[in-house]
Amino acid sequence: MLKLSELLVGDQGIESFNELIPLVQAVARSGERFFRMDVKPPYLDTPEDWEDRLEAAFSGLVR
Repeated sequence: MLKLSELLVGDQGIESFNELIPLVQAVARSGERFFRMDVKPPYLDTPEDWEDRLEAAFSGLVR
């Protein structure tokens, strides 16, 4: 199971929410089946609908 907190801690090079989207997509493509959003991304550009956007990225709805 992919936890957002582990993804954020594991990749310190990400500096914005927009950089997080491709990382979530890559993990999903690698075969991860479940995604838990246990923390809010700490970026200034994190949108109000961040959960929906990350879920869409993980599910393959965003390309």
